[in-house]
Amino acid sequence: MASRPRGDNGWAVVTWDGGMLTQGTGSRIKGGVLISRLNMLRQHGGQAGVDAVLRRLPAEDQALLRQMLLPVGWYPLELNLRLDAAIAGVMSPEDKDRAFLEMGRASAHEALHGPQHVFVKAGEPHFLLSQAPKIYRFYYAVGSRTYEQTGPCAAVLRTFGAENVTEPDCLTIIGWHERAIELCGGRAVHVTHPMCRARGAPHCEYHCTWE
Repeated sequence: MASRPRGDNGWAVVTWDGGMLTQGTGSRIKGGVLISRLNMLRQHGGQAGVDAVLRRLPAEDQALLRQMLLPVGWYPLELNLRLDAAIAGVMSPEDKDRAFLEMGRASAHEALHGPQHVFVKAGEPHFLLSQAPKIYRFYYAVGSRTYEQTGPCAAVLRTFGAENVTEPDCLTIIGWHERAIELCGGRAVHVTHPMCRARGAPHCEYHCTWE
């Protein structure tokens, strides 16, 4: 796999054997998400845990995920969805919803202790949540997210125009924001998802509360 020069909008063009992901071709997600998933697997089960999950994926997915991934490169969103499903099937076959939530939490923990640490301010969950439109662009190429403060310890995030919306992916988003709010000092964090495009709603809503 190799990285080619960026386009006018700054998106990296990522190539691999048998194909090329370019600007404007299908739903995309940043490589950092895939990396965080693989890192979580290594922390829980070492390389054997990674191998157990990858064996559940098509050969082309395995080949790509075994190569060096670019954190800021764009990869097919469908690849991430297949990887998440495989992880849930291995790590928590009896409670896959919990597995998806934990994937989101692990992703937030890694990102917010790394390149996205600037969004964390002690005692200020609203600051991080207010950056939702910017943070969204770190992960997805299509769609947008808005933030509305609804109380001293409450906010609503709304996602519009996302592609390939699935309930498992929405669970990872819930987990991400639960952990993000905790890292900003929030306690008893609760994130609900009353509206979901995967269930026929016009957009997704995430209602966040904490103490």
